[in-house]
Amino acid sequence: MTALANRKPVRRNVNGTPPPGIAVRGAKGVVLILACAFVVIPFLAVVSTSLADQQQITEAGGYVLWPERPNLDAYRAILAGGVVTRALFVSVGVTLVGTLLSLACTALLAYALSRPGSFAHKPLLMTVLFTLFFTPGIIPMYLLVRSIGLLDSYWSLILPVLVNAFQVLIMRAFFMEIPRELTDAARIDGAGELQILTRIVLPLSKAVLAVIGLFQAVAFWNAFFNAVLYINDTAKWPLQLVLRTYVVDNTSLGVDGTELAGAAMPASQSIQMAILVVSLVPIALVYPFLQRHFAKGILIGAVKG
Repeated sequence: MTALANRKPVRRNVNGTPPPGIAVRGAKGVVLILACAFVVIPFLAVVSTSLADQQQITEAGGYVLWPERPNLDAYRAILAGGVVTRALFVSVGVTLVGTLLSLACTALLAYALSRPGSFAHKPLLMTVLFTLFFTPGIIPMYLLVRSIGLLDSYWSLILPVLVNAFQVLIMRAFFMEIPRELTDAARIDGAGELQILTRIVLPLSKAVLAVIGLFQAVAFWNAFFNAVLYINDTAKWPLQLVLRTYVVDNTSLGVDGTELAGAAMPASQSIQMAILVVSLVPIALVYPFLQRHFAKGILIGAVKG
C-alpha cells in the first residue's frame, strides 16, 4: 500500500507528444482568463452603464462596471420615444426578409453550379468568380439603385447585398460533397431538380445553411452604410443607423418635437449604452440555437479528404 501511495503518476504521450507541464497549463489558463476578461468586461460596462444613474456615471468617469442603483429608465426612454422602437422593427424586418431571400437565392445558385452538366455552368461560375474579385463601386451602385426606383425603399437595403459570391462558393463546395448516388437514385425515381434540392440536398445541408444564414443575418443587422446612401426618410432608418447617429455623432433623436436627451430624461451616456444593448441582444439570442451547426459549417472546404 505504501509503495502504491508513493508511486508518481505516469504522464502518457498523446499522438507521440508529451503532455504539457504545470507551467504551460498555468500559462494557458492565464491567457484564457485574460481573453475572456477582454470580452466580458467591455460588455459588462455597456450593460451596467445603461442601468446606472447620472450621479454614478459622473463619479465613475463615464463607464460603470457595477451599478449601485440599477434602473430601467434609459430603456423606458428609448422605447417610449418611438424612434428606436420603429428602427428596431425595421431592422428585424429587413434582417428576416433579407436572410430568407439570401438563403433561397444562394442555395439555388450554388446547387446549379454544383451540377457540372447544368445550363451555362462555366459562364455562371466565371461570373461569380469575377464578382468575387471585382466589386462595383459606390457611385455605379447608387446610380443603379436610383434608376430602378429603389431609393427610400426597404428593398434598397436587401437587393444590393442579397447574394454573396464567397458564400455561394462555400455552399457549392458543400453540395458537391453530397454523394451523387443519392441524387441519381432520386432522378431514377422520377424526382425533378427542385424536388432533389428541397427533399434531399437541403435537409442534408443544415450546417452550411445555419452558418451562411447567421453570417447574412449579422450582415443585414449590422449594416448601416446602405441606409446612409439610399434612405432619406428618417422614419425608415434601421436601428444601426439610429445607433450611429445618436452614439457616434452624438446627435439627439427627436420625435414629434421632443428630444430623448431632455432634462427629465436619464443620462445621455445611459441612453447611448441602452441603444447599444438593444442592438446587440437579438443576434446574441439567435447564436446559441445555431452553435451546434457552426463548428461544422465553418470548416467547410478547410479540410481535404
